[in-house]
Amino acid sequence: MSEITKITADVDVEEYCEKYVDFEEVSKLCIEEQETLGYNWNYPPFDFDVNEVWNSYNKLKIIAFKIDFSAEELAHTFEEKELEFILKRFERMKVKLMNEIYMLEDENSLALFLGKCNLCMRCTREFDMPCKMPFKMRYSLESLGAYVDRTIEDLFGYKIKYAKDGKLPEYLIFVGGLLYDKK
Repeated sequence: MSEITKITADVDVEEYCEKYVDFEEVSKLCIEEQETLGYNWNYPPFDFDVNEVWNSYNKLKIIAFKIDFSAEELAHTFEEKELEFILKRFERMKVKLMNEIYMLEDENSLALFLGKCNLCMRCTREFDMPCKMPFKMRYSLESLGAYVDRTIEDLFGYKIKYAKDGKLPEYLIFVGGLLYDKK
């Protein structure tokens, strides 16, 4: 049975941006990923300046959900389709976990999604149509230029891990956040 742990850290936005944000570089990675996985409204390119988002808040609460797998799950070797199904199940779980972040949001804060938005089965951006859920869609740390892997390693001591060769990783980490203390 998988166990989910929530881990958080509060940081100063200006310091965080100096150390972990490089929109030019990270957005290139996002665009490469989109060419493989499909376009999404919470990933660049955007019609706004991401620096304005960062500069609108004083504080950032990094919110990560770490999913640890049981010894039995880790010992099992999965067929490719089976592993794909299991990982998709955890991707869909992000919506449920995201609700914990939404509940923290108010008029002086902005929730940040746990990676790529998956509220819809297929994003309408692929069809040059507006987002169907703009009231619920949020941008992610990486889409706003943050190096999430470095963030998690420095703040929590964990590395981002991936499934490989039919095996689940020791854990999965979904990372989101909350920009707060609006300027």
